[in-house]
Formats: sequence, structure tokens, C-alpha cells
Amino acid sequence: MLEPGARRPRRWIGWAVAAALLVAGLAVAGYFVFARTPGNVSHPDVEFSAPQPAPQPKPRTTTGRNWPLYGLTPQRTRYMGGVDIRPPYRILWRLRGSNLIEFQPVLAKGLLFVLENDGKAAALSARTGKVKWRRRLGALAASSPGWANDHVFMVANSGGNGGIASAGAGSVWCLEAKTGRVVWRKRLASASESSPLISGGRVYVGSQDGTVYALKAATGAIRWRWKAGGAVKAGLAISQGRLFVGDYSGDMTALRAGSGSVIWRAGTTGRSFSRSGNFYATPAVAFGRVYAGNTDGFVYSFAARSGQLAWRESTGGYVYAAPVAAAPPGMRPAVFTGSYGGRFYAFDARSGHVLWTHRAGGTISGAPSLIGRIVYFSTLSKRTTTGLNARTGRVVWTFGRGAFNPAISDGLRLYITGYSSLYAFKPRNSATASKRASRAARKARAKSSG
Repeated sequence: MLEPGARRPRRWIGWAVAAALLVAGLAVAGYFVFARTPGNVSHPDVEFSAPQPAPQPKPRTTTGRNWPLYGLTPQRTRYMGGVDIRPPYRILWRLRGSNLIEFQPVLAKGLLFVLENDGKAAALSARTGKVKWRRRLGALAASSPGWANDHVFMVANSGGNGGIASAGAGSVWCLEAKTGRVVWRKRLASASESSPLISGGRVYVGSQDGTVYALKAATGAIRWRWKAGGAVKAGLAISQGRLFVGDYSGDMTALRAGSGSVIWRAGTTGRSFSRSGNFYATPAVAFGRVYAGNTDGFVYSFAARSGQLAWRESTGGYVYAAPVAAAPPGMRPAVFTGSYGGRFYAFDARSGHVLWTHRAGGTISGAPSLIGRIVYFSTLSKRTTTGLNARTGRVVWTFGRGAFNPAISDGLRLYITGYSSLYAFKPRNSATASKRASRAARKARAKSSG
């Protein structure tokens, strides 16, 4: 019992202090659980296949080799080996357009197939730049075409003023490559900006509502559908019967190409509040791994068979760009890509450790291409294209045009996409370049046969 005039003990002060400490502790825990950017991860012992010499297609006498898909191969590796074209270059022709060309054309049998962002398609001679045919397919297109068996496949959307989110239903088109005549058209349930993948007589494409479609290439008939947890904006990659899909829920999923059933699904940890980043970049499959950039600022590598995380490496900015995955001559297996943070990276494909970086001086949004020993990329903010020595990162060529996905080749010429234009380049000493290409092809064939 208290004496008269005595003060009651201020127990509320202790409770307040305890509450404050609890709140502070929760805040610290919340920072580490929800807000703190996750760190880099490297598990180099995760399944990794040594690179095998790839058989190089025999170049055509006048038209060179094909670049039939976004990413060149069904694995989307973006690497053309066995060629030796290099600067200095001279411009053969230029095609000036009035609309954005966000995604590079594809090339087959001497024809370039280009799809502008306003939905206009065209075919032109790779040698002269002369337009062979034009056709309007829609009002918005944000993907590369695909070519197979003398047909070209393109994705376009019915609307476009409000961007992809309000672009209306998309359609997959199949056209005769030589004439542009429509063979079939398949309407989708939502918009699409996924570059079509043609493999094994099927066309695979993703869509804005998360649906992945497998269509029969001959008729457009739907073979199966599968629904992802978020929009599938990226192109799909395929290897050994597995179809790899990155989506906007942050998942990378492997499907059975024949049926669409799930083999494995792997998530990302995201930048904040337990939110996963978005896979906008098309994945590349090589060395038994899947590689893809993410909007959380990391480049990821997963085991292709199991989905186990092999490595995760930060770039300090969004990674919209699809990667190159290759083992160029004189270099260990590597992954090349750029970041919105303004740097271009070469990573060790097995461990994820950085081999070299190049300060680009501008944001990198589009995918690079490795052609011979030179890796090409563009900067969106500076509108330039740069060629780097793949082994050292040293600048070997610059061009004052570019924006997104810049470079493809037929082994004879280099084709660069600017913001709304196309350019064809040829080595200044083309005779010497042809001899080098022949020697490189002979060495590649001898190595693969030996």
C-alpha cells in the first residue's frame, strides 16, 4: 500500500520501451525478409555440360547462312560461330522506315523478314535491300518473326494506341515467305509480344494473359494450351524436348514440348516485399543450363533438367535483354547481356562470376548477338551500337544508330537494326573475309569430326 503523497511507479514506461524495441525488431526483421535486395548466389557444381563442337551449316554460295529465329537457334543462344566477319565495314544499303523496329528481323534464303511496331510486315533482299512484298497484319507488333520450311510466322495485335496492355486480341500469322500470301491466321484470347518459336512442326508462343500455345505449323490448329501465373511476354526456348517459359509472376517453368505438362517450376526472390521480379527477357539454353535476365536486376541460371538455381548475379538495373550463351574460340563458356544500369557484362556460364564489364554510357534494353568473335549490343538512351571483343570486352566497332536488338548475320554481311531503320554492312576487304570464313568453316568441321 502506498503512503500518502507517494507516486505510483510508471510501469507504462517499461511497457512503452518494450513495445518500441519490439517494433524496432520487427522493422529490422521486415527489412531483411521483405525489403532487402537479395544477394548474389553461386553454385557452380550444379549440373553443367561441357560445350560440344556444334555442326556448322554449310553456307550458301550467294545468300550465306540463315538466321531464322529470334536468338538464331531454338535454344535462343544468339551465337553464330564458324564465321569471321569483322570491321572495318562499309555500308551496302540502308532502309529508312517511319516506325519503330523494336525487334530485329530474321533471315532465310537471302530474304530479310521485318515486322515494324505498327504491325506492318515486309520482306526484302538481304543483298540489295529491295523490298519484295509488304503486308499489314495488325496495329501493334513487338516481336521478331520466325521462319521455317519456306514460311514466315509473325505475331501482331489488333490495337495499339494504349500499348500492349490494351492492344486487343493478338493473332499468329503464317505467310508464304516468297510472296507474303496468308496461309493461315490464328486469333488468340489476348494480346501477345512473344517472338514465335518453330520447332518439330509446331509454333510455340506466349501471350499477355499468361497462356502458352502450341500450334500446328501447317494449319494453326491448337495442340495444347498451358496457363502461367503471369503474362508471358518473352519468347520461349526449347532443348531436348523441354520448353522453357519465363513469366511476369517471376517463375521460370519447364514444360514437356509434346503435351504442355509441367516438368519443374522455379521462382525468384524479387527486390522487395517478397515480390518476384518479372521475366521479360527470352531465356537461352546451353551447357545444361537455362539463362535469363529479370527485372529484379539479376541474371539467373537454372539447371535445365531440374530447375535448381545454379547462380544469380546482380547487374544493378533491370535486365530486359535476352542473353547470349556461348563458348567462343579461346574463351570459357560465357553468358553476355546488358542492363538498364548502363553496363554490359560477360559472366562465367558455370559460376556466374563476372569475367569483364563494359560501361556502355546508356541504358541497354535489347538483346546482344555474338557473331564470330564480336558481341554486338545497342544502347536505348544513346541510340548507338557497339561491337566488343568477346574475350576481352575491348571496343572494336561503333555505329551511331541502334536502340534495342541490333545485330544478325548470314556469315557474309552484318545487318544492324536502328530505331526505325535497317543497315547492311560488308567487310571492306570481302575477299579476305570470305577466305577467313572458309578456313574457319573447315576448322570447325574438322574439329567436330575429330
